[in-house]
Amino acid sequence: MGKKVAVVLAGCGVYDGSEIHESSAVLVHLSREGAQAEVYAPDVDQMHVVDHMKGQPTQEKRNVLVESARIARGNIKDLAKLDVKGLDALIIPGGFGVAKNLSTWATQGKNCIVSKEVEDILKAFHAAKKPIGLCCISPVLAAKIFPGCELTVGHDTECEKWPYAKTAETMKELGCKHVNKHVTEIHVDVKNKLVTTSAFMCNAPIHEIYDGIGKMVKEVVRLA
Repeated sequence: MGKKVAVVLAGCGVYDGSEIHESSAVLVHLSREGAQAEVYAPDVDQMHVVDHMKGQPTQEKRNVLVESARIARGNIKDLAKLDVKGLDALIIPGGFGVAKNLSTWATQGKNCIVSKEVEDILKAFHAAKKPIGLCCISPVLAAKIFPGCELTVGHDTECEKWPYAKTAETMKELGCKHVNKHVTEIHVDVKNKLVTTSAFMCNAPIHEIYDGIGKMVKEVVRLA
């Protein structure tokens, strides 16, 4: 039997949900590793809905679970039903939904609140010594919940290639160790069983982002 890995989504679309390419890459690489993905999302309203052509919020209302079901092709469960006992690992792809729907990082930065449901699940996997894979912006969840942990969101110096590098500095302010890594690399916090990669925190070709996520998934499955 392959490993059973929970994949937690935060909607559908980079600006208000889960990053679609990252989510898809996670699912493809899990399949390649012979692992079984179980997709979950919280049954809550999105913080807001963003028009992805204009990059502007709209007046529309959408539900995180219903939107995430688009990526999961309908095969998804309410996050409230996730049972850590029956699972071997957890992966949370990136996208602004992590910072808007799973936490308040988008509006409050290091003073954010992680949703209780998400915090409880992260702590449960951590307590059970089961690996957690995080990419793009989702390592901020671990930064907030596990002080002193080691993570990467890419590089800590802002430039055209690394437009979101200030995130690394904020994570350091939370007491985490940030490790600079290229987009195709991962960092493994052995003690906390956290595997992180930068993904779209880097302005890189999509195949490099895909490859970095592949390394993260491979290591998560190996550790499970």
